[in-house]
Amino acid sequence: MEKKITLAHGAGGLETSEILERLIFRKIPYRLKRTEKGYGLDILDDGAAILLPDGKYFIVSTDSYTVKPLFFPGGNIGSLAACGSINDILMMGAKPIAMLDNIIVSEGFPIKKLEIIIDSFINILERENIPLINGDFKVLPNDNFDGVILVTTAIGIADKIIIDRELKPGDKIIVTDYIGDHGTVILALQNEIDIDNKLKSDVKPLTNLMLPIFQKFSNHIHAARDPTRGGLAMTLNDWAKDSNTTILIYEEKIPIRKIVSAYTNMLGIDPLHLASEGVAVLGVDDERAEDILNFIKSIGFKNAKIIGKVEDNEKYNGLVILESKIGGLRILEPPTGTLVPRIC
Repeated sequence: MEKKITLAHGAGGLETSEILERLIFRKIPYRLKRTEKGYGLDILDDGAAILLPDGKYFIVSTDSYTVKPLFFPGGNIGSLAACGSINDILMMGAKPIAMLDNIIVSEGFPIKKLEIIIDSFINILERENIPLINGDFKVLPNDNFDGVILVTTAIGIADKIIIDRELKPGDKIIVTDYIGDHGTVILALQNEIDIDNKLKSDVKPLTNLMLPIFQKFSNHIHAARDPTRGGLAMTLNDWAKDSNTTILIYEEKIPIRKIVSAYTNMLGIDPLHLASEGVAVLGVDDERAEDILNFIKSIGFKNAKIIGKVEDNEKYNGLVILESKIGGLRILEPPTGTLVPRIC
């Protein structure tokens, strides 16, 4: 293992899992990884769940946003932070009800730029009718840090929570929109490549997607995640490992924009490793998969696809298998190394 922290440790891939296991997860006894009858570090989902006296769950999720550049086609770090935290709450099966924020900015940063960032953050909360109830503001010397970091904590309430390790053989995997848009934009900008005006981040809150799905199909959703750091590949690998199943996906079914494929081919990056900020990945009952897919399309997500299924294959349980467009099979590994530093 590395003797020093590298950027790869924060990229959301295999190295992130390894350093967290070393520093935190293996040192905390199981009884301290969650509250009584709740869920926390024992499941490593998008947030934690605390059981309330009335049988509902209080959901809390915290995250930090360090994207570089701070401004990008389709948004900025402010809108990214608001949408990211809202979506993490939604993926646990909860309705977001409040937000807290911590703003860390470097000495000398232009106030006007900071105001634009915070306005973008607030505008998302206003549109979603989510109160901002507390926060903090810190300034660091510019010889230690250059830019802005936003740390958010979102809370929500769920009647029934979604735990990603509840996938079972036969379940289908649905992707609700094109993948890799956000990661491709950031990667191109960091490599100083001109961005086509058709390419922009997909950052958006998924309230108008997830809440209707919960209302209609709550008993048929077995896993849900927004594939941010580590992309679709990391999401599916986590699910396969946590549920001890094999996930088979079909390359030809995965919705990827042609322009995203063009940029990622040029850069030598697998789009399945890149972050999406306005997409949900769902594991759903086989018997209702087509109904759920048609419903998702009917509420405006026309690019949604069933991209694969869950199997019980003793030889490959814990792994993700990708069937290529020409019919070959390969193991889809989780991302490693530093794909896109400071992406979300």
